[in-house]
Amino acid sequence: MGNIRQFFDKLKPKASSNLKVVVLCVVTATTFWLLNALNKDDYTTVVRQPIAFSYDQSEFMPVEPLPDQISIEINGNGWDLLRKYFKFQSTPFIIELDDPSRNSFVLTRSLQRELAETLTPTQLVTIVQDTISFRIDKIISRKITIEPDTSENLLSKNFRFGSPISVDPGQVTVRGPITKIQDLDGKWKVDLGEQNINQDFVKLLPLSVPRNLRDYLTLDEESVLVSFEVVEFVEGKKTLEIQKTFLPSNVKIEPDVSAVNMFYLLDERKVADFEKLDLKAILSYNNRNREDSTVSVNLSADPSYLEVIGFEPATFKLIYE
Repeated sequence: MGNIRQFFDKLKPKASSNLKVVVLCVVTATTFWLLNALNKDDYTTVVRQPIAFSYDQSEFMPVEPLPDQISIEINGNGWDLLRKYFKFQSTPFIIELDDPSRNSFVLTRSLQRELAETLTPTQLVTIVQDTISFRIDKIISRKITIEPDTSENLLSKNFRFGSPISVDPGQVTVRGPITKIQDLDGKWKVDLGEQNINQDFVKLLPLSVPRNLRDYLTLDEESVLVSFEVVEFVEGKKTLEIQKTFLPSNVKIEPDVSAVNMFYLLDERKVADFEKLDLKAILSYNNRNREDSTVSVNLSADPSYLEVIGFEPATFKLIYE
């Protein structure tokens, strides 16, 4: 057993040396073949050609990322094609645009001659794509209205606006690509930065461009002054006399009561005016629900400073005799 192991141990260095020789020969042959192949002409391949657009950037702005390369088929020496394929010594081909807002594409056939001149020593066979599309808009300035964001939770419970919202200045000039400005629909929303407001509001609010539009739009104002008054509406309950109108003689109302309770919210500044009102609960036969033969309670007056929460009872059943 020991003799066999010694025999194989003697063979290992020789086998290893032979393997190195074989590998070296293969690498050398491959290298010579590759060098010889790259020195030959008349190869054709498709590569990606970098491009860039030239236009008046003070008058126009892209609203989508511009294409930065196109596919082209070229012919030439192996070394030259290899450099093109891996973008060695490759500079962008410049596409001149006089008014990019009028057209959203360029026909590649109009670029072939000029592009071919930049590709020497390789030759341009064809541009693979027919058109190069882009979206570049004209830059404009437009005045739009400042609109405070009056969300549902802006005021505290039972508080209402006591005056119109004042905004100074009421408009702001926005500059940017026309489609982005048109998307604003003539309004610039301003967040008041507060919720559950229960007192008069006066605040200088910063104007900031949303993150998704910062690359496109600029404003000529940095802040606006927003102010408004608020008023509390107090809860109340009042018993009202029922007044029946247009009720036929053969129709009765059930339940047979003479008064209802009204639950309401009242502008705290109008308590004295409210006490002077002669309010009644109206049950009008003309307003009946024909499907279930009921009639709902309505108020005889509707002052702007009163918000009716509900009546008890709110509906009455019509009984026909």
